[in-house]
Amino acid sequence: MNHKAVFTAGALALVLTGFGASTHALAGSKSIDLPPDGVQLKPSTLPGYAKAQAICAACHSAEYMQYQPATAPRPYWDAMAKRMQVVFKAPIADEDIPLIVEYLTKTYGNEQPK
Repeated sequence: MNHKAVFTAGALALVLTGFGASTHALAGSKSIDLPPDGVQLKPSTLPGYAKAQAICAACHSAEYMQYQPATAPRPYWDAMAKRMQVVFKAPIADEDIPLIVEYLTKTYGNEQPK
């Protein structure tokens, strides 16, 4: 899956000026082609899988889940989902958090089948 990021001139200007670039030449929209994401979420029949695909993978690679401790218990995943919602403003509905946490715990955490 290829991703494309589209920025307005103003948003791009804010990003570029943060890196010390000049904004004099910016006009209109700019697009950036991102490399394909080589890691996908592990498929599951759990309802949280579809939620994680739609919500979590929209902002970051599924590789992020692989780097979490395989021994991580349910409270760890719950805290991570709430952190994404509160700190990073991820559009996660409160009622979706338990579904996503269930999927993450059973797929990447300490409730994985042995």
